[in-house]
Amino acid sequence: MTYSLAVDIGGTFTDIVLRGSGGELVVDKTLTTPDNLLEGFFSGVNAVLAKAKLTPADIDGVVVHATTVVTNALIERKGQKTAMFVTTGFRDVLSIRNEHRYDMFDPQIEFQPPLVPRELTYGIGERILSDGTVLEAPSRQDVLAAIAEMQRQGVKAVAVCFLNSYANPHNERLVGDMLREEMPELFVSLSCEIAPQIREYPRASTTAINAFTMPISQPYLNALAKRLKQENYANEPLIMLSSGGIIGTGVAGRNPVRMIESGPAAGALAASHYAKVLGLDRLMSFDMGGTTAKACLIENFEPLITGLFEVDRRYRFKEGSGMPVTIPSIDMIEIGAGGGSLAYVDSLGLLKVGPKSAGAMPGPACYGRGGEGAAVTDADLLLGLLDADNFLGGDMQLDRAASEKAITVLAQRLGTTTNTAARGIYRIVAEAMAGATRAHATDRGIDYRGLSLLAFGGAGPVHACEVGALLQSKSVIFPPQASVLSAFGTLVTPVRLDLVRSALGLLDATDWDRTDRLFDEMSLEGSNALISAGCNPQDITFILGADIRYLGQQNEVSVTLEVDPRSTHDVAAIQAAFDVVYQTQYGFKPSHVPTEVVSWRLTARGPLVPFHVALAPPTQPGKPKASRKVHLWHDDQMVPVYDRMSLASHQRIDGPVIIEERETTIIILPGWTAKVDEFGCIVATLKE
Repeated sequence: MTYSLAVDIGGTFTDIVLRGSGGELVVDKTLTTPDNLLEGFFSGVNAVLAKAKLTPADIDGVVVHATTVVTNALIERKGQKTAMFVTTGFRDVLSIRNEHRYDMFDPQIEFQPPLVPRELTYGIGERILSDGTVLEAPSRQDVLAAIAEMQRQGVKAVAVCFLNSYANPHNERLVGDMLREEMPELFVSLSCEIAPQIREYPRASTTAINAFTMPISQPYLNALAKRLKQENYANEPLIMLSSGGIIGTGVAGRNPVRMIESGPAAGALAASHYAKVLGLDRLMSFDMGGTTAKACLIENFEPLITGLFEVDRRYRFKEGSGMPVTIPSIDMIEIGAGGGSLAYVDSLGLLKVGPKSAGAMPGPACYGRGGEGAAVTDADLLLGLLDADNFLGGDMQLDRAASEKAITVLAQRLGTTTNTAARGIYRIVAEAMAGATRAHATDRGIDYRGLSLLAFGGAGPVHACEVGALLQSKSVIFPPQASVLSAFGTLVTPVRLDLVRSALGLLDATDWDRTDRLFDEMSLEGSNALISAGCNPQDITFILGADIRYLGQQNEVSVTLEVDPRSTHDVAAIQAAFDVVYQTQYGFKPSHVPTEVVSWRLTARGPLVPFHVALAPPTQPGKPKASRKVHLWHDDQMVPVYDRMSLASHQRIDGPVIIEERETTIIILPGWTAKVDEFGCIVATLKE
C-alpha cells in the first residue's frame, strides 16, 4: 500500500487528505493559522495520521501542497523591501500601467499603489530592439550605483524588466549575474525567465510580484521541505500551481507568482477529474469555502486556461483595478461569498453580503472567537441547515446564541424578523454567485443553461442547489469528501509545468527556425522541472499551443495544437484550429484578415494519476437519523436528516432533506430528488 498526502491551506480552513493506493481516503479540516501557516499544516497532518494509525515514514507517495502564502503576502503587502531595474526613461512603468480605466464614469478612480515605489525603481542604460538586436549593452556604472543605493536602503529583492527582453534576454541575464555577484543574498527575478512575453506593463507587473513574494515564499517552502525531511517523510513536497500543474519546491520557490491561484486551481482540477469519471464533457464547478466562492467551466473534460489574470484588485470584482499577472492560470470567476462573508446594511438600507470576510480569526460569530458580525455561516446555523453540535463531527462546537444575536442586530436595521434576515443572506449569496457565473460563461461564448453543477468546499453543498436552480442546472453533483475536494484535486493531477514565449509575427510568415528553437528551449526547461519533481523522463509528454489574433487586434485567443508544428510546419492546420476557437468565442470570423501569432505555448506533463473508487457504499438503504426544524422556506418546517455514510448505492431521497457528513452538510431543496450513484456521488435533480 502506498499513501499520499495533500494539504490545502485556505483563508479559513486547512484541508488534509490522506489517500491510499487502493482509493481509501482519510480526511480532516482544521482552522488555518495565518500567523504561522506551518503550524496549521502539521496540526492537520498529524490529526489525519493519527486517525489512519500511520506514521510519517508510512507516507511513501507524494506530498502535495496548495497554499495561500503568496496571495496573502500580496493582499496584506507583507513582502520585503523590493527594488526594480528598468531601461532608462521607463521608471514609471508600474504607475502609468496601461492607461486603461476600469470605470470610465468614475472621476475619482483609484488603483492599488505599485509594489515597488518610484524611489526604488532604477533606470539602467541599455537597449534591446524589438527584433532582439542589442543596441546598447547594460551600463556597469548604472548597475553598481543602483546596487550601492539598494544596500543603503536595505533592499531584499529586485525585479529586472528591460524593454524587449522577451526577444533577447542577453542584457537582463548580464545584469542578473552582476546582482548575484555583488549582493549574493539578494532575491533576483528576471522578466526573461518569469514572463518572457510582449506587453511591457503586464511583464513588469508579473516580475515585480515574483520579486516581492520570493523572500517570503522561498524560505517558507524551504522550511516545509526541511521539516518534512526531519519528520521522516520519504519524498520532498510538490507544490500546486495556478495553471493546475504541480512542481517541486525548487521551481516553485523561484517562481512564486505561479502559485497565486494554487488552492482554487486544485478545486477546478478535482472537478475536471470527476467530469472524466462521470462521463460529463461539460460541467460547471462550484467551490464555496470560508472566504470566497469560485466557479470554473469544464469543457471537453478540461478546465479553461487563461494567460492573463489579476490579483489584489482595488475593487475586487472590477476587471482592470488590480495588478495583471501574465502567467498561465485556470480561468475561473471568484466572488467574496464564502461561509465567513459578512452581511451588512448599506447606505440605501439594502441587505448586502461580502466581500469582507471574518476569515479564520475571529471567524463568524458562531465560532465563539470574538466575531460579532453576521456571517453566512451564522445564517445557515440560524436557519437550521447546520447542527451546532455536529460541526466538524462535533470537534468544533458552534454558538447558536451568538449567531442569533448578530443577525438580530441586522434584522432590526432592516425592520424585519431574524429568520427573514437570515433567509435574505442565504438567497443573496446564491444570487451573487449565479450572477457572476452567468457573466463569466457568457463572456466566453458558453451557454451555462443545463450544465451540471459540481458542488464542493465547506459551504458549497449547503448552497449549491439554490445556485443550481438559478443557473437552470440539470443536476447538482456532490462528490465524496466534497468539503476537502480541492486538497483531493492535488492528488489526481499529474506533475505539470506551463511555459510561454512571445514571437510576434504573421502566421503565414512564421520564422520556423526561431519557433523550433523556442519550443526546444521550453521542452528542455519543462523536462528539467518535471525531472526535479521526481518524474521519469520517458513519462513526460508535451502539449503545444499558440496565442493568435487577427492583425490589428489587441487581444488574442489561446489555441491548442493537435500536432507538433515542429514536425510539419503546417500553417493551414494552425489556422484551422484558430478559426474554430475564434468562432466559438465570438460567433464569427473575419477570415479575410491576416492572422498573427503573438506567443507560442508548451505544457510539459507527467503521467496521469489512476482513479480508484473509495469504499463502496452500504447495500441497505439508510434511514433518517433525526429531523430538524428548518426556517429556510418557512418557519419551523421539520426536515429529515440523513448521515451520508448510511446511504446505499442508487438510494433515492426526495427533498427537502439534509444530508450530513463530518466536514460539510448537503441541502436538497423541495422539488428535488437526490440519488447515490456507483461512484458514491450524490446527484440531485429537479423533479419534472
